Amino acid sequence: QVQLVESGGGLVQAGGSLRLSCAASASIFSINPMGWYRQAPGNQRELVAQITNGGSTKYAGSVKGRFTISRDNAKNTVYLQMNSLKSEDTAVYYCKGYDTWGRIDYWGQGTQVTVSS
Repeated sequence: QVQLVESGGGLVQAGGSLRLSCAASASIFSINPMGWYRQAPGNQRELVAQITNGGSTKYAGSVKGRFTISRDNAKNTVYLQMNSLKSEDTAVYYCKGYDTWGRIDYWGQGTQVTVSS
């Protein structure tokens, strides 16, 4: 069982920045990419960004150019640098990972990001 713990959320003014971290209790090496998702009240959870073991990334259109996902495999940690934050970025942000063979997925408990306009 892999545990994922997110941190770094908080309250920030529009235009500001935050850096989220997702620390895993075990190796995050997997055939599936690790990802950051978010869920705003009344909305479905959506993919924000994902990153493969090799460092290939994918972003939602709404955050492209503003957010950057990265990973440190030695520390079993994935990061999400969020710049130029907007009020519509307000949500609970979740980290998602998989076991080595991508058969089991794991979710963190989430971290709240609130952007005031």
